[in-house]
Amino acid sequence: MSNIRNFSIIAHIDHGKSTLSDRLIEECGGLAKREMKSQVLDTLELERERGITIKAQSVALRHNFEGNDCLFNLIDTPGHVDFAYEVSRSLAACEGALLVVDGSQGVEAQTLSTCYKAIDLGLEVIPVINKIDLDQAEPERVKNEIEEIIGIDARDAIEVSAKDGTGIKSLIKEIINKIPAPKNSANQKLKALIVDSWYDNFLGVISLVRVFSGSLSVGDKFIVKSTGLSFNVESLGIFTPKKVNKSEIVSGEVGFLVANVKDLKSVPVGDTVISYKAPETPALEGFKKANPQVFASFFPVDSNEYQSFREALLKLNLNDSSLVFEPENSEILGSGFRCGFLGTLHMEVVKERLEREYNLSLITTAPSVGYKILKTNGEEVSISSPSELPTRNEVAEIKEPIIRSTILCPDKYVGDVMELAMSKRGVQKDLQYLGGQVSLIFEMPLSEIVVDFFDLLKSKSQGYASVDFSFLKFSKSELVKIDVVINGLMVDSLSTIMHRSFIERRGREMAKRLKEVIPRQMFEIPIQVMVGSKIIARESVRAFRKNVTAKLYGGDVTRKKKLLEKQKAGKKKMKQIGKVALPQEAFMSFLSTERK
Repeated sequence: MSNIRNFSIIAHIDHGKSTLSDRLIEECGGLAKREMKSQVLDTLELERERGITIKAQSVALRHNFEGNDCLFNLIDTPGHVDFAYEVSRSLAACEGALLVVDGSQGVEAQTLSTCYKAIDLGLEVIPVINKIDLDQAEPERVKNEIEEIIGIDARDAIEVSAKDGTGIKSLIKEIINKIPAPKNSANQKLKALIVDSWYDNFLGVISLVRVFSGSLSVGDKFIVKSTGLSFNVESLGIFTPKKVNKSEIVSGEVGFLVANVKDLKSVPVGDTVISYKAPETPALEGFKKANPQVFASFFPVDSNEYQSFREALLKLNLNDSSLVFEPENSEILGSGFRCGFLGTLHMEVVKERLEREYNLSLITTAPSVGYKILKTNGEEVSISSPSELPTRNEVAEIKEPIIRSTILCPDKYVGDVMELAMSKRGVQKDLQYLGGQVSLIFEMPLSEIVVDFFDLLKSKSQGYASVDFSFLKFSKSELVKIDVVINGLMVDSLSTIMHRSFIERRGREMAKRLKEVIPRQMFEIPIQVMVGSKIIARESVRAFRKNVTAKLYGGDVTRKKKLLEKQKAGKKKMKQIGKVALPQEAFMSFLSTERK
C-alpha cells in the first residue's frame, strides 16, 4: 500500500485540469501516443463540445519512480460551481489534491471553494501553477495570491505547462513525496465507498468504489449498508483509462464493481459496501447529500414518450445523484416532471443529455427556485413551482433562499460589480483588498442570480470577475406571484414569483418578449400579465390580415362593409376555438432581467 497515491485535480473552470490529466496519463504510459487525444478523460460528447468537465473521471496509472512501481489513482474533477457536488464526491476518495491555478489568471472564486473543501477533509494540497508557457504568465504573483487569498504555503509550488509537458516529471516527484499513502487496513473488514454509478444496458449498474479497508474479489458476496441488499461480485477492474478487469481490488485502490444489479436505487452513491459475513460493520461517513437549488419542468413534446422519459431520468439520476425529479401535470403541456438542479448550467446539461443520449424531444420551462410558505393556519410548506403557491388569503409570509456569494475581481471593476450586485437586491457583507484582487462578499436572493447574473458579471468586469456561492438561509421577503394569460387561458408553466418592487417593469418586459416569440395566427392573440386579478401589462399578437375587399371596384360601399363584418365574425369564431401553440422560446425568452 505504500506505493499507492490517491489524488484529485481541483481548480477553477478553464485553469487546465483536464489537460494536466492528459499529460500525467501520457507520462505514465496509460495510453500509447496514437491513442492520446485532448481531454481524454472527458468521455461525454457534451463535455468535448463545451470544453468543460461535467463528470468526475477516474484513472489508475502505473509509474516507475526511482526503481519502485507506484500506482496513481487520479480523479479529474469539474470546475464549474454547478458541479461542486462531483468535486466533493471525488475528494472523499482521496488523500491528496493538486490545486491547479492558471499562471496568467491567478486565484479565482472556485479556486478558493474547492481548496477549502480539500482542506476540510484533511487532504494534502499541492499548489500547481499552470500555463507558464504563456507570455502573460506571472508565477510569482500567483504564488503570492495563493498565500494571501487562500492562506497555504506556495513558495515551492510546482510550475508546469500542461500544454507542452513542462514540469510534469517534477510534479510526479512531488505527488510521491507529499501525498500520503492510504492507511494500511488490508487485514480489516471490508469497507468500500460508492463514489459514482452508471447504467449499462448489458451489465446493469456499474459502481466506482474506493476500498478503504479489506478487499473485494470476484465471487464475493457483499451488502449495501443503507439498503441491506446483498449481491455477488460478477467482475472487478480499473480504468487505465481503458477498462481492465482484475480478480481483486484491495484496500487503497479505486476501481469499478459489477454485480448484476438491475434496480437503479439498490446501490446509492455515497453508500458503503461491506462484507456479507460481517453485516455489523459500521458505514463510512460518505458525503453530504446535494440539495437542489434551481427547479424547472420538463415535458416531452410527444406524450407517447412519457414512459421513455421516466426511464431516462432514472438512469441519468444513477449517474447524477444531485438530480431530483417528481411527476407534474400541466393543463397546457400535459404530463412531465418537475426537476431539481444545482444550477442553470446543470439544468442545460441534463436537458442536452436527455435529448442526445435518450433521443427525447423536450419542452423546458423557465428555471425558478424553491420557497418556504408560512400559511395563515401556522403550517409551513415548501414549494418548487409558482403553480404550487397557495391562494393569497392562505399565505401569511413567503421566505426565499438567500445565498452567500464571494466575488473576486480586479480593483478597477469594484464599482461596477457592486452596482450589479445591489441591483440584484444584494447586501454587502465584506470587502477586502488582496494584492491586485478584491474580495467582495454579498448576501443576495438566489432567484436574482440563477438567470443572467454570471453573464452580466463577466460583461461588467470584461471577463475578469469570478463568483462562487453557497446556500445561507431562507428569509422573509415581499414576493408576489405573476401569472400569464394567453388568449384567455392561464398558462401555469409561465407563472413566476418575484419581488414586489420589480413587478411593473419586468411584467411589461415579459409581455413584450412573449409578443415577439409567439407565432401569429389567423386571429388576434391577447397576452396579459397579471398579479391576482390586476392586469399589470398587456400586449397583442396581431392577426394575419387578408384584404378581402381588394377585388371590389366601385359599387355600393355596403358590399365592402358586409365582407368586413363577415371576416370579423369568422375571426371571432377562430379566437374562441383556436389553440395557441407555444414554442420553446416562449418559456425562455423573458428570462433576462437586464434593462433594454
